[in-house]
Amino acid sequence: MRMIPMQQSFLSSPIRILLFIGVFMITTKGTTQKTTSAKQDSVIVKKIYNASLLEGKSYEWLDYLSNQIGGRLSGSLNAQRAVEWAEKELKELGLDKVWLQSVMVPKWTRGVTEFAYIETELGKTTNVPICALGGSVPTPIGGLKAPVIEVKGIEELADLGTEKIKGKIVFYNRPMQAELIQTFQAYGGCVDQRYAGAKEAAKFGAVGVIVRSMNLRQDDYPHTGAMSYGDLSNSEKIPAAAISTNGADLLSAMLKLNPQIKFNFNMNCRLWKDVESFNVIGEIKGTTYPNEYMVVGGHLDSWDLGDGSHDDGAGIVQSMEVLRLFKKIGYKPKRSIRVVLFMNEENGLRGGKKYAKEAKEKGENHVFALESDAGGFTPRGFSFDCDEANLQQIQSWKPLFAPYLIHYFEKGGSGADIGPLKKEKGIVLAGLRPDSQRYFDYHHAANDTFDAVNKRELELGAATMTSLMYLMDTYGIK
Repeated sequence: MRMIPMQQSFLSSPIRILLFIGVFMITTKGTTQKTTSAKQDSVIVKKIYNASLLEGKSYEWLDYLSNQIGGRLSGSLNAQRAVEWAEKELKELGLDKVWLQSVMVPKWTRGVTEFAYIETELGKTTNVPICALGGSVPTPIGGLKAPVIEVKGIEELADLGTEKIKGKIVFYNRPMQAELIQTFQAYGGCVDQRYAGAKEAAKFGAVGVIVRSMNLRQDDYPHTGAMSYGDLSNSEKIPAAAISTNGADLLSAMLKLNPQIKFNFNMNCRLWKDVESFNVIGEIKGTTYPNEYMVVGGHLDSWDLGDGSHDDGAGIVQSMEVLRLFKKIGYKPKRSIRVVLFMNEENGLRGGKKYAKEAKEKGENHVFALESDAGGFTPRGFSFDCDEANLQQIQSWKPLFAPYLIHYFEKGGSGADIGPLKKEKGIVLAGLRPDSQRYFDYHHAANDTFDAVNKRELELGAATMTSLMYLMDTYGIK
């Protein structure tokens, strides 16, 4: 068989020339389309950031929510005031639909300010800052005084046994791990002692529980948070309180010097019957795929010690701002976009569960959900609960965020309220990830107030969320 030189064969074959030209044109066209799309996306993302930073409303909203309404513990009057305020503000945005979704929530009240002291000997006492954990039963009238036994975690209780624990106050003193850069990982490593510490200590005859605050900073602010008694009967439940990090270190040092010291604390908290509250929902109807739903949200309730500016007032106003920014720049989404302001994330997750339940009952096709519930600090990026194909698509958008110093696009958790929307396939869940190094200085404490939030950081977060929502709407899920 005679071999034909490559050059001669190519030049003498009109068909091959036409094939080459066709492939070249298709490749060039695809590259040109991608380049054009990237440029268009870049322009829209720039518009979003400009609108948020120059004409944003998130900080103004947060000012009102924090300073005119304040802490919004579910079931409280302030929580209801927040519902009414949010419904009014969303209606003023001119959305296609705004409504309230009824949900029954727990009602727990703190009562008068808690009081505690360490007693080294009769008449010699040192006051320390404490606060009741959310859901705790009260102390007996006049307070509870007992010897203290210090542990670093729940697992130590079994080793000590009933003999050493009965009649005492268990003092959980495992700190957050300061060497962990991911502070939410440090939080997760010790929050079990707050949530389940009372339940487990009661099994060994403890009369009360004191828990070191979930805080990486040394200060005098005790941090509250949810706790559970599991299946304990009312007679078996024991009071549980958080102690500030400075107070915990003092108590620990004094126990080393004198293991016989006693701790006295007084709390008047109370759990009531469930009451009705609401998720607040606003929607822009999609122009192309109206039956595909994208959600952005945060939780409207907060703890009662501060005004809940970081947790989660910031997430609320940033989520509202997403829809306002779309309307501001004239963007009409292909898919229906909802802002959902969830009620009762802090001590029950009733709002998130109710929204997911009704969505399933109605057969609604949710394809994407984004939550902001990590504070109003400088945004770093997002974590995603999704498959590899969707993660790769999202990571291909990183160059669009690079000018705004957004770099974190990794697999991980999303958000508690949107978690119930998760299904086997067909949805991407995401959580905004701001810089977290200062978050637990304020989390669930009295210093979580409006003055702790930086206006520019808050607005950058809102723009970052809006940009991701735009891209997810434009390209859909894989």
